[in-house]
Amino acid sequence: MMPIKVRLQNKLVAVYSSPLGPIGITLYHNQLSGLQFLVGKKIHSTKLYEKTLLIRQLFDELSRYFDYPKHPFNIALHIEGTPFQKRVWKTLQTIPSGTTLTYGVLAKKLHTSPRAIGQACRMNRIPIIIPCHRVVAAHHTGGYMGHSVGAVAKVKEQLLQHEISPITPQRAKC
Repeated sequence: MMPIKVRLQNKLVAVYSSPLGPIGITLYHNQLSGLQFLVGKKIHSTKLYEKTLLIRQLFDELSRYFDYPKHPFNIALHIEGTPFQKRVWKTLQTIPSGTTLTYGVLAKKLHTSPRAIGQACRMNRIPIIIPCHRVVAAHHTGGYMGHSVGAVAKVKEQLLQHEISPITPQRAKC
């Protein structure tokens, strides 16, 4: 699928067609600043988005992840958040694919509360690459991107399942 130009949160993005549905891509100064699962969102396409090197690289990286979930991402990120959030997000990137930690275990590791971990995960604008889906509640998967039920919450379960037994992807083209 070709990336298309859309307005999402007043920013121009490309859209990647993943096996889990479309993913909106936000750039800031030639760095990735956001990934958003667009489940249930209406996308009004206009002109084709400029095929930048970063968009091509990101499409390739995402395709590799959906082919092989242990693929390490190597993409320039623009991360905005508090020092605490950035510390949590950096720690999330050390959780191996196919592995989960509970909010409580991560909280102990970072000397904070499970609720603070959950709030930092909720504010993560770059899921998959900053894998907040790998943090789960003690007795269930927990919420995802601010949703505890529905299509977006189901994406978390699908990502976790994908990392355990990879799904057959449909290759995206840029």
